[in-house]
Amino acid sequence: MKQNKGEFGTGASNGTGAKTRMKASMPLGPFSRPAMLGRAPTGGVLDRQAILLLAVQALFGIALALSGTFVPIYLWKASSSYMLVGWFTMCQYVTCGITFWLAGKWVKEYNKMNSLRTGIVLSGAFYFTVLMLGKLATSYIIPLGLLNGVALGLFWVAFDVIYFEITEPDNRDRFNGWSGLLGSGAGILAPWVSGLLITSMSGERGYQIIFTASLVILAISVVLSFWLKKRKQDGRRYSWTHGFQQLVIPGNPWRRMLPAVVAQGVREGVFLFLVGLTVYIATQNEAKLGSFTLITSFVALLSFWLVGKRLSPRNRKRAMLVGTVMNGLVILPLFYEVNFTNLLLFGIGTSIFMPLYIIPMTSRVFDLIGESQSSGGEREEFIVLREAGLTFGRVLGLSGYLIVLTQNHSPLAVVWLLFVVGSVPIIGWWMMRPLLEQETKQET
Repeated sequence: MKQNKGEFGTGASNGTGAKTRMKASMPLGPFSRPAMLGRAPTGGVLDRQAILLLAVQALFGIALALSGTFVPIYLWKASSSYMLVGWFTMCQYVTCGITFWLAGKWVKEYNKMNSLRTGIVLSGAFYFTVLMLGKLATSYIIPLGLLNGVALGLFWVAFDVIYFEITEPDNRDRFNGWSGLLGSGAGILAPWVSGLLITSMSGERGYQIIFTASLVILAISVVLSFWLKKRKQDGRRYSWTHGFQQLVIPGNPWRRMLPAVVAQGVREGVFLFLVGLTVYIATQNEAKLGSFTLITSFVALLSFWLVGKRLSPRNRKRAMLVGTVMNGLVILPLFYEVNFTNLLLFGIGTSIFMPLYIIPMTSRVFDLIGESQSSGGEREEFIVLREAGLTFGRVLGLSGYLIVLTQNHSPLAVVWLLFVVGSVPIIGWWMMRPLLEQETKQET
């Protein structure tokens, strides 16, 4: 899932700080660092459309926090199979990536708002289907994975394009800080309440209530989305291969950015579902998982707020290095023992340091999309390219999960898997260093 996105209900993030702009009439090189498509500086302030988009994302995040946290648990309880959960997730990732690519044409040439709303509606259809199938859901993991992948793909491709259109480099870090903060807020109470309901009610009653609640919240987010303004189409046609063609151009910054995005995807591909599953398997209690997400999401809320407030392009390089290194080191307590206490220490550490990594990472890639009038005009193609990198990385990470846990599903094997994939983003930081250094020089 997206932002995605972010484990422990912390949400996904994007981000940036103030930059000096050149006039829109000046000639722009294909990889120069000019004004964002000639739009005026915002002074770091979020306008009403940005706030409304954050509200839609928050409601979507609450629905996913209520039920999405427990879908892998629901499948695990019915099957006790790492493989079944893994293949469900693989179908979801691959379908989401393909949907991004295909829906890019719809979003660019037709109506991105309808793509956003269709994604929300299909997410509701996914939870309704799981609710109707009950324990039979384990017999339909591939169709369910496909349905959820299409829903997420349609929602996030539209969301990313709208996000790019309504933010600027000087308010993008603030938007992403709020995005992470709201995502964390959703993760504070929603999974905790879900866990209490599931454990306090007999049979499947608790799951039925939380899936139904998610449907209601998704319906509200659809209604709210009608107040988002539809931007006028610029008449450009969607190019199926434009983003990928950039990778063969010598000196193109996407040749460095895409491997960094892949590294991000490797981590996400495993962490987005395995952390919660590991907490449940270690405790055998949904309420414990709810408490885990409540505590870690509260810590993440504070961390996203602080980082979003303080981060600027001049210190992204240092912040991202600290975030990548520490997100690997916080896994070390699990090598001693996989119990709730150590998992909680790991979760709190991740919540503290994740914003230092994910905000600069997401902000810089969206800044790159808008660095010239040409690339801004192909924003949909570049957003699809970014998602292709994330999808490839997620599939790589999840393939490692399937290979490792087919051979050995002991707690130590799970910890080693988390440590290895959790350390991969350091490769992304290494690849992005020149881009971050360039940004630091321009800021000073």
